[in-house]
Amino acid sequence: MAGIEKEQVITHYTGKLYSRLFEYMRPYVKKFLVALILVLIVSAISLYEPILISRTIDTYIGGYAAPYGVTEDSVAQTCYNGQYLTKKFDFEKDAQKAYAQMFYYEDQYYFITDLTKEQSAETQKLASDALPVVSKTADSITVQGASQQYKAVLLDKEDLATLRSMDYRGVRNLAITYVVIMIVMAFCSISQTLILQGAGQDIIYNIRNEVFHHVHTLPLRFFDTHPVGQIVTRVTNDVEALNNMYANVIVSLIRNVVMIIGYAVVMFALNAKMALIGFVLLPFVVVTTYRFTKLSRSIYRKIRTKVSALNTFLSEHISGMKLIQVFAREEAKYNQFADATDDLYKSRRKELMVYSIFRPIMNFTGNLALAIVLYRGANSVLEGTLTVGTLYVFTSYIRSFFEPIQSLTEQFSTLQNAFASAEKIFTLLDEKNTIVEKSTPVVLDEVKGKIEFKNVWFAYDGEDFVLRDVSFVINPGEKVAFVGATGAGKSSILNLIGRYYDIQKGEILIDDVNIRDLTTSQIRSAIGQVQQDVFVFTGNIRDNIRLLNTDITEEEIEKASIAVNASHFIDNLPQRYDEPVTERGSTLSAGQRQLLSFARTLAINPTILVMDEATANIDTETEQLIQDALKTMMEGRTTIMVAHRLSTIQHADNIIVLHKGKIRESGTHQQLLRKDGIYKKLYELQLYSNV
Repeated sequence: MAGIEKEQVITHYTGKLYSRLFEYMRPYVKKFLVALILVLIVSAISLYEPILISRTIDTYIGGYAAPYGVTEDSVAQTCYNGQYLTKKFDFEKDAQKAYAQMFYYEDQYYFITDLTKEQSAETQKLASDALPVVSKTADSITVQGASQQYKAVLLDKEDLATLRSMDYRGVRNLAITYVVIMIVMAFCSISQTLILQGAGQDIIYNIRNEVFHHVHTLPLRFFDTHPVGQIVTRVTNDVEALNNMYANVIVSLIRNVVMIIGYAVVMFALNAKMALIGFVLLPFVVVTTYRFTKLSRSIYRKIRTKVSALNTFLSEHISGMKLIQVFAREEAKYNQFADATDDLYKSRRKELMVYSIFRPIMNFTGNLALAIVLYRGANSVLEGTLTVGTLYVFTSYIRSFFEPIQSLTEQFSTLQNAFASAEKIFTLLDEKNTIVEKSTPVVLDEVKGKIEFKNVWFAYDGEDFVLRDVSFVINPGEKVAFVGATGAGKSSILNLIGRYYDIQKGEILIDDVNIRDLTTSQIRSAIGQVQQDVFVFTGNIRDNIRLLNTDITEEEIEKASIAVNASHFIDNLPQRYDEPVTERGSTLSAGQRQLLSFARTLAINPTILVMDEATANIDTETEQLIQDALKTMMEGRTTIMVAHRLSTIQHADNIIVLHKGKIRESGTHQQLLRKDGIYKKLYELQLYSNV
C-alpha cells in the first residue's frame, strides 16, 4: 500500500485543471453571475453598515454640537420660544437670521441663543472640544470663548426633546433604513445561497454521473490494475470535495476579495493616516498567509492519497472477511489497518496543527491592529481631529478586515483540497478505453454464431503471451469445449470472444467479420455468459435476472427460470421473484446462485452461449438440474464451454485441448481418448481420483 501511495503523491496531474473545472460551470454561468451580483450587493451593504451607524453617531446622537439657524420657514422645522430653528443648512454658504448652540456638560444639556455667525462658529468649536466652563449655577453655565464669555441656560426634558426632535427623526429614519437594508441583505444572502447550492449540486450530479459512466466504458484491463476502493473514492469522496468549491468557495472567494479591497478603499477615503496605522501589520499577515497556503496544499494532497489507500484497504478486506476469519488473520489485518489509520491520523494532526496555529495568529494580529487603531483613534478624538463616528467605522472595519483574510486563506485551503481531488478525478476520466471502436462499424443484420480465431497471439502484459498462434473455427450451433491445465489460456479465449481485451496479433471473426469492425455492444448482446463466480446484486430475484433490462418481460423471466430449473427454489421462496437478496447473494447457496445465473443468461436469448466452469461449485443434485437445463439452453446456439470436470463436456461436438497457450489436440471425446494424448491423461487422472 505504501508503494501505491508514494506513486500517487509524486505523480501530479499535468492537464488543464482550471479550464476543465470551468467547463462544468459553463452551463450555469448565468446562475453564478446572478449569485455574484447578489454577493456584491451583500458586500456593499456590509461596507455601508458601519458608515450608516457612524452617521447616526456623528450627525444625530452627537448632533448637539451642530449649530441651529433661526429661520422663517415653519415647514418641518423645530419651534422653540417662538422661533423656528433648523439644522438643514450649509453653515458656510447659507446665511441665517441668527444662530443658537447647544452644550453638553456634566450629563446635562444647556442652550444659548441670539448668536451671530462669528459667535456661532466659535461656540460650535467650544461645544466640540473640552468645554471651558468658567462658572455654573443651578440653571446655567458660563463658557469662556476667545474674546468673550457665553451664558447658556439649562434645558429641561421637554425643551431638550423639542430641540432634539430633528435628531430623533433622523435616528428613526436611519433605523428604518438600517432595517430595510438588513432585510435586503438577508434576502440576497438566502437567494445567493440557494442559487449556488442548487448549481453546485447540479454540477456534482453531472460529474458523478460522468465518472460512473466513464468507469463503465473502461476495459477489464483497467480493473485488473486498479483497486475497487480507489475507484469508489473517486466517485464519492473526491467528487464530494468539489461540491464545496462550486457551492461555496468560488463566489465567497470573490466576495472576500471585494470586501478586503472595499475596506481598504473606504478607510483611505475617510482618513489615510488612520488607514496606514490600521494596515501596519499587513505585511506580516501576507507572509503568514502565504506560508499557510503552501503548507496546507501539501498536506491536503497527502490526505487525499491516504484516504484513497484506506478505502482500497477496507474494500478489499471487507469483501474477503470470510477468508480472513477462516485463516484467523483478524489481529494481523487489524494491525495493518491500524498502521494505515495511524498514517492518516498523523496527516490529519498536521492539518489541525497548521490551522490551530494559523487561526490564533490571525485573531491575535486582528486584535493587535484593533488595539493600535483604538489607541491612535482615541487620541485623535481627544485632540478634535477625528469624530467618534469615524473612529467607530475604523474599529468596525479593522475588526472585520482580518476576517475575510482568514476566510480567504481557509478557502484557498479548501480549493487546494478540491484541486487535489479534481486531479485524481481527471486522471481517472483521462483513462482511455483501449478497446477502440471504428467510427463506421459493420452492422450485422443477425449474429448467426460462427466464431473463428486466426493465428491469435495474446498477452495481458507485455510479451508474456497467454495464447500463442491459436487458430480454430466454431460453426453456428456447434458445441465446443476447451480443456487444459490452469493457465493454459481457456478463460482468455472466452474474454477475447466478447472483446473484453484486444489481441496483439492475428484475427478474431464473428460471422466472418473481424470483431474490430463490429461494435462491442453488438458483440456482447449476442453472447450469454455464465461464469464460475456468480455475482448477485442487492435487490430481489427478479431484478437479478433482468439486470435493469426492461425489454425482458415478466413472462420471459419466469420462462427462463423454468427452463433452467431455477424455479425449483424460487417457487419455494416466501416472496418468489420479489424475494430480497443481499450483496453477493449471501442468503443463497452456491447452486442457487448458479441457477440464477443460468436464468439471467437465458432471459436475453443469446446466439452464443459461453460457460466458464459453470458447474464447478455445484452439488450433485443441482448439477443434475443444470445438466437437464443445458440441453434446452444449447439448442440452436453456438456453445463454448470451459471445464475442468471432463464428465460435463463429453457431449461436445468438438473438444479443444490447450497446453501452455497452444492448441495441442482437438476432436470429440472418443476421438481424443483414442489419440492417447494430453486429453486421455487428464481424463484418466480424473477417473482414478474419483474412484
